Amino acid sequence: MGQDGPVSQAVEGSGADDARAAAAAGVPVPASSLPGPGPELPGGVPGVVPARTWFGRPVLAVAPDLLGACVTVRSDEGDVTIRITEVEAYAGEVDPGSHAYRGRTARNAVMFGEPGRLYVYRHLGLHHCVNVVTGPAGAASAVLLRAGEVVDGVELARDRRLRSGVVDSDRQIARGPARLAVALGLDLSDYGADLTEPGGRIVVHRDPDAVVGAYATGPRVGVAGPGGDAARYPWRFWLAGEPTVSAFRPAYRRPASGSSPQRGTTPA
Repeated sequence: MGQDGPVSQAVEGSGADDARAAAAAGVPVPASSLPGPGPELPGGVPGVVPARTWFGRPVLAVAPDLLGACVTVRSDEGDVTIRITEVEAYAGEVDPGSHAYRGRTARNAVMFGEPGRLYVYRHLGLHHCVNVVTGPAGAASAVLLRAGEVVDGVELARDRRLRSGVVDSDRQIARGPARLAVALGLDLSDYGADLTEPGGRIVVHRDPDAVVGAYATGPRVGVAGPGGDAARYPWRFWLAGEPTVSAFRPAYRRPASGSSPQRGTTPA
């Protein structure tokens, strides 16, 4: 098991069969074949902003297509753009690893709304995680942005990270979901932000002509219980050989009696 963790070459198994049918792991989808690119971004930022219908596809179709795409956040401090290199898919009420598995709450309400919105939550009161809502309204599916490469605004992103911890190299700036959120300057105030407006503060954009390298799949990081079953839910996607991809860690399990609940990360 390397830094990327166990690798699955196929998405198959149980539970969320409709979602699984939407993705063929390891086979990049040409950007030109995808639906709904929106208008070009202003200010010379590369790529186009996908229309809401693009985000409205099944989560296992959107998740690998976000690899190689960029997210840009504009602020008074400056702009930061990150190229996405690692994501995880969560399929709502059919996915025991999802926040939406047991239904709608105040915390996850945006997941049940229209696609192309930002779902931000605070994990263990310590840091924020950033997700992109996918699928039709009511599906409550989302893609967790796990890691990326800072391609614009490196100095600002590095400075933000240094304020909250040690950064030993640029590849570490957004290597992990909490680091990515800090580098982009995102927090709970960005909950529900619309990602489909080219002039908006936060946008996801893609180059329709870009050739994205092969990707790998495997179990999601730190997910406990049935949702952590690597054979059934190999729903972590990452660009093969990419140094900014985060290290795989299984869910934490208490060494005490079997009656103790399993604990892991709290994914989307």
